[in-house]
Amino acid sequence: MDLLQKRFQRIKQLLNLAFFRILFFAALGVILFLSMYSNVKPEQLKLGLFDIAEKTVVSPITVEDKESTEAKRKEELNRVQAVYTLKSEYSKNQVDLVGSIFDSAIKINQEEEELKKTSEEPDDTEPKPEVKGIPIADKVKKLKERLTQSVIEELPQEVFSAMVSADNTQLAIAKDLTITAISNEMGNRIPADEVENAKKRVEEELKYTTMDSNLKQASIQLGRFAVIQNEFYDPQATEEKRRQMSESIEPVKILEGQVIVEEGELVTHEIYRQLNLTRLLDSQDSKKPFIGLALLIVIILSAFYYYFTQQKKAPDKKQTNLLLFGIVFSFSIIVMKIVSQFQQLDYEGISYLFPAAMAGMILTILIDEKLAWLTAVVQAICGSIIFNEEMTGTLNMSAGIYLLCGGLAATFLLKGQNARSKILQAGLFASLVNLAIVFTLLFLRNTQYSGVEYGLLFLFAAVSGIASAVLALGILPFLEMSFGILSTMKLIELSNPNHPLLKKILTEAPGTYHHSVMVANMSEAACEAIGANGLLARVGCYYHDIGKTKRPVFFIENQVNRENPHDRLSPQKSAQIIIAHATDAAAMLKKHRMPKEIIDIAEQHHGTSLIKYFYHKANQAGGAKESDYRYPGPKAQTKETAIIAIADSVEAAVRSMSHPTPEQIESLVHSIISDKLQDGQLNDCDLTLREIEMVAHTLCDTLKGIFHSRIEYPTEITKQKVIQV
Repeated sequence: MDLLQKRFQRIKQLLNLAFFRILFFAALGVILFLSMYSNVKPEQLKLGLFDIAEKTVVSPITVEDKESTEAKRKEELNRVQAVYTLKSEYSKNQVDLVGSIFDSAIKINQEEEELKKTSEEPDDTEPKPEVKGIPIADKVKKLKERLTQSVIEELPQEVFSAMVSADNTQLAIAKDLTITAISNEMGNRIPADEVENAKKRVEEELKYTTMDSNLKQASIQLGRFAVIQNEFYDPQATEEKRRQMSESIEPVKILEGQVIVEEGELVTHEIYRQLNLTRLLDSQDSKKPFIGLALLIVIILSAFYYYFTQQKKAPDKKQTNLLLFGIVFSFSIIVMKIVSQFQQLDYEGISYLFPAAMAGMILTILIDEKLAWLTAVVQAICGSIIFNEEMTGTLNMSAGIYLLCGGLAATFLLKGQNARSKILQAGLFASLVNLAIVFTLLFLRNTQYSGVEYGLLFLFAAVSGIASAVLALGILPFLEMSFGILSTMKLIELSNPNHPLLKKILTEAPGTYHHSVMVANMSEAACEAIGANGLLARVGCYYHDIGKTKRPVFFIENQVNRENPHDRLSPQKSAQIIIAHATDAAAMLKKHRMPKEIIDIAEQHHGTSLIKYFYHKANQAGGAKESDYRYPGPKAQTKETAIIAIADSVEAAVRSMSHPTPEQIESLVHSIISDKLQDGQLNDCDLTLREIEMVAHTLCDTLKGIFHSRIEYPTEITKQKVIQV
């Protein structure tokens, strides 16, 4: 394990260099590309015309079948009927025309009557000769003069003769009968091929009237003349109708997943054409799927790169998280690819067996939930490709939805939790979510399965969540040990009072143990007030003074009813003993393979502060070097360590006071913080002044509730003892 830690440490150091970070992401890209290569590679079939298909072939893509679309368009256009327009005004025109002919004949008769009346009037001057009627020929001539040339040419002479031979009463009756017959027939549609039939119907209608035979024949001739075509072919309307029909035709498509040829089926010309259309017979590999896959991988890696560049953490922590993520993500993708190979067994829904929540659980616990969410989304995208049963260009959306929901479910439940037992609960919760998603997808797809198939689907979904929890529990200790990661669950384990080091403090330095517990309570409250890691602060406090167990009696909290051994030592020797407890603590914690964060707290909680009591004592004797009386450091590097340093000094100072008042506590807390600021002990951490004020307020509130009466030190040396202890 030490060798593995060293190798990981070496890799983390390399990741500090931009070149190796690029190589790292390139390696992730290669893993992603190889895992999805076979799923996007165009399938090429060795099938010839009139061969027998050895397996069922489905289309890998959705493509328009232009030939079938055009054939369908031609078929539909051939069904479009020609548009004919009814000229409704023709009926009125023809009725008016026939009416005007009758009116002209009637007018001629009226003129004849008027002429006769004029000749019969008495005249005193001389008698007038008798006026006879106008000859028929003249009347016909007059009638024709009132008509158009086309009417004269269309109607025979007998019609005009019969009309001028009849009296006006007969003409009026004939006019009404003829116009009625014409109007009735012209009110209907009369295409070109129906004109003769329409004329015959008018003839039949007039044939059985009681008119004079000559006038009846004339009326029949007029009726046949007046009935004309009133329905005409409209080329523009017909073309518009064809255009609308053409535009309304949906393109014929070969859909993704559509069966083109069944196993054992003969490859006909049509099937062979469809195989060519879907590029299944293309002898040259298309590069488009690989370009698309490469672009997808670039987008995925860019998202992860952006996330890690936005992390506000120490460089070493960033590299640890990056390497850790790479291992977990790669392992998850490899497992996904392995599970996808079982699709060859024709088990429906094999993707439901993949432990989708595993990566999210591990990343939530070891890094944070935001990275886990991003990973769940990427897993879903990759899974929709990897579980496409190697049908080029297809996406298994059911698998994608399932993996996304399953991956996010456990992450949400684990957020903010700090117990290892929560992983099992998260796994069970993920199983329930998986089952719910499977139910939903089955209803949406409306597919019928056998009872055994339903059972397998639900079994896969349930096993997925539980397997995620089991794998996470198995992998977490390995990663924590390999990377020296201090997870929330590891902190819970370290806080157990039965831990050997905590037992050692309790038995060998009980005063120090009590002091550590008090500082832990104060530090945790202060850290939580500003959003820092309160649990880390608490556990760090438990171990920060473990070095005092080497010489417990040299520290005042362990000198109950004992002589102070410092009275017999020189100030320099006493200072060396006091200073040594920080370095001794770091050495002991390293020996017990404690997490680096705990070691750093023990090593840094005094920073480079001055042991003022012994320094001033030595200075009175003369020749004291200040550097001999300062802790070696380093100064506090994190908010948690800085808060512990403040709380450690404050607790020791308040413990030395007898019946401190709230005002005294507040004054002391602010005084100690001010001293540390002036001494530069908080310069290397990122505590803001606002956060320092919140820490001071929280420490005051906590102390007012938990302090115990202690023997008070002389006022002038109180601050000196703070640093010493």
